[in-house]
Amino acid sequence: MTFVAAPALLTTADAQFEAQFKARLHWSADTDAAIEQRVADILADVQARGDAAVLEYTARFDGLSAPTMQALELTQTELKAAFDSIPTAQRDALQAATARVRRYHEAQKKASGESWTYRDEDGTLLGQKVTPLGRVGIYVPGGKAAYPSSVLMNAIPAHVAGVGEIIMVVPTPKGEKNALVLAAAYVAGVSRAFTIGGAQAVAALAYGTASIPAVHKITGPGNAYVAAAKRRVFGTVGIDMIAGPSEILVLADGSTPPDWVAMDLFSQAEHDELAQSILLCPDAAYIAQVQASINRLLNEMPRAEIIAKSLTGRGALIHTRSMEEACEISNRIAPEHLEVSSNDPHKWEPLLKHAGAIFLGAYTSESLGDYCAGPNHVLPTSGTARFSSPLGVYDFQKRSSLIEVSEQGAQGLGQIASVLAHGEGLQAHARAAEMRLK
Repeated sequence: MTFVAAPALLTTADAQFEAQFKARLHWSADTDAAIEQRVADILADVQARGDAAVLEYTARFDGLSAPTMQALELTQTELKAAFDSIPTAQRDALQAATARVRRYHEAQKKASGESWTYRDEDGTLLGQKVTPLGRVGIYVPGGKAAYPSSVLMNAIPAHVAGVGEIIMVVPTPKGEKNALVLAAAYVAGVSRAFTIGGAQAVAALAYGTASIPAVHKITGPGNAYVAAAKRRVFGTVGIDMIAGPSEILVLADGSTPPDWVAMDLFSQAEHDELAQSILLCPDAAYIAQVQASINRLLNEMPRAEIIAKSLTGRGALIHTRSMEEACEISNRIAPEHLEVSSNDPHKWEPLLKHAGAIFLGAYTSESLGDYCAGPNHVLPTSGTARFSSPLGVYDFQKRSSLIEVSEQGAQGLGQIASVLAHGEGLQAHARAAEMRLK
């Protein structure tokens, strides 16, 4: 079968551009009401019945029956055996990626994750104490595809942060375990792993069962049921984010081979039909070359049907008046992945304010960031890069304020607090400060 991809061809000089642009960007994050209700029922059932409910749902949804939760837990011996069983090339690649991701997150920890204090002139000590979370759960998608990279990107920053226990859940439909995923768990330092998934796995992590201890935070992507479950348990535990479809935005000045750009657009479109791939470029002739590359390369791809639907339904090739205007539009979109495919990417980087990750230069394909460059590939989607950040060491730490007021400091601060507390009508607050005044 031959597939055709027809991304929208837009130009910012067109009077209809704004309406066309907004229509192409629109994506509803509303969760289906039936999914929400089903998830609510599963969460309540797991909270009430624990292991028994998890076992029941794992048998029903994953076709994996087990007499006890212990049968669904992967031992460290099994994880190491998976590592030993994979081809040498995969072992080497996994270890190389792990080293790069760990090195990046260790640098991140040094830059932003240390405790600090200082003393005022009166001897009062003020500061911040940074401590790791005690236990986290990481959700790794399974089923249609296997994602060892998700294991690395969630477990390694947690490990670097100093998290005491990292519990991984991964669905294994009909008991089919992916050796590369298990090997990734081994090299990334996962403490315990269970072959469960879906809303029931999120519930088990959030509430705890007889076999699975409750965690303090849950990270990692999943399907609509997983996303709905994470949304519902937030508050009981922390979560990283509610991820939408994957996105790539390419800013191109026409200097990169068009085949490269076409394949970069494919790299996100192949995730699913709702993924979004956009090209912004001031060179109309170059945009036509990219479209020609899309037409020529599409049917070589194993996931051609998904790519075609994604590009036709949500993709766009946008002709801009200038690279400056392209940067302005990029900031409005706030994409998950932003490639600056230019001879001089550092000229444009200062103009870019909102993006999950920025890939500078023609040789920096987004796929390198997904697997092995070092920075985290768990990124904000659906415009949330305007106010949120990639997953990092800081997501697995918490901060406590440190305050030690000296006797001298209590005299000045006490008077200030007394005035403000009386102003708020909180007399006990005021008295507590006043009792320490000489």
